[in-house]
Amino acid sequence: MKLHIYLFRHAQTYFNRAHRFTGWKDSQLTPLGTQQAKKIAQKLKGKHIDVAYQSHLSRSKDTLKAVLKYHPECKKVIVDDRMIERSYGKLQGKSHEQFVEKAGEHDYKVMLHWHKVDHLHGKAREDFIEKHGEADLKIIRRSYAQVPPGGESVKMVEKRVNSFIKELLKKMKKEKVNVAISAHGNSMRPFRKYFEHLSIKQMMQLENPWDDYFEYTVEV
Repeated sequence: MKLHIYLFRHAQTYFNRAHRFTGWKDSQLTPLGTQQAKKIAQKLKGKHIDVAYQSHLSRSKDTLKAVLKYHPECKKVIVDDRMIERSYGKLQGKSHEQFVEKAGEHDYKVMLHWHKVDHLHGKAREDFIEKHGEADLKIIRRSYAQVPPGGESVKMVEKRVNSFIKELLKKMKKEKVNVAISAHGNSMRPFRKYFEHLSIKQMMQLENPWDDYFEYTVEV
């Protein structure tokens, strides 16, 4: 028997659009974000979902709400903050410009460039990397263990996400359920690392779209 996990990132928020460090701050979906959530919902329309997971943040809830509009068979929605976004600590709510004024150039490159490149896709991502050079890209890759003031590293996020995955697989196998997860950009990284058997370097280079999903199969 094959069970399925449908993993997707919340759609675009106002903080995303303004290039602010969001983290655990609650930022609403933009009009574009609402359309992106509807795109995910359309793509998942024909799937069967028994249980759904979300974080307590509205962007996760609102994206999932759009998806579950087509899934009356889903009778259970669970809030689990092990899948919440990475905490940026004291940087949360601040713009990139505010951060660089207070931090040195090195920290600027580690946090700001990494954060900015995470929201770029396709040619825009390639152009950014070309503009800032390989040196900056290497800094971006090293940010796996970088901890913002009062926040979390991706390494720390991976630890809580792996705990979530362990319990999730037990539940799926015991209850024979398909699962949808409305996650966040940085919690998706270790999730995908686990199921796609990626290295840390590969994980840190992942692109997580706002309008698509990833499907994983669990054998029972």
